Amino acid sequence: MIVSAAYWEHFHHQADVGVRGVGPTIEEAFAQTALAMTAVISDPRRVRAQEAVAIRCAAPDRELLLTDWLNALVYEMAVRRMLFSRFQVIFEDHQLRATAWGEPIDLRRHHPAVEVKGATYTGLRVAREGGNWLAQCVVDV
Repeated sequence: MIVSAAYWEHFHHQADVGVRGVGPTIEEAFAQTALAMTAVISDPRRVRAQEAVAIRCAAPDRELLLTDWLNALVYEMAVRRMLFSRFQVIFEDHQLRATAWGEPIDLRRHHPAVEVKGATYTGLRVAREGGNWLAQCVVDV
């Protein structure tokens, strides 16, 4: 079995931005999708993984769990005024436990481009493809 490295990417969607994560596990795909969302705002390489924030979500299926996960991150970014660059995700049935590491926003260093308002159901997909997991949706900016 060939397993490729995990990665994230953006995909085109009219006025908003599609975020996609791919990984050998569903957990890694969700982590990569979160990293793609950070990359909509700022270069994730500029965000130091200094402070850990615990996040829990529950949903009846994987697709809704992805939007809940990303929206929980949007909430934490807004309330804590932070950006995140490292994620550990653990699945338990229809629940997700995660830790996001990041730091407070520094306008001079992070140069935030836009504000992500939330994850949407547009383009929502969580599936196995060719030995990897794919997790994607469109985020409202």
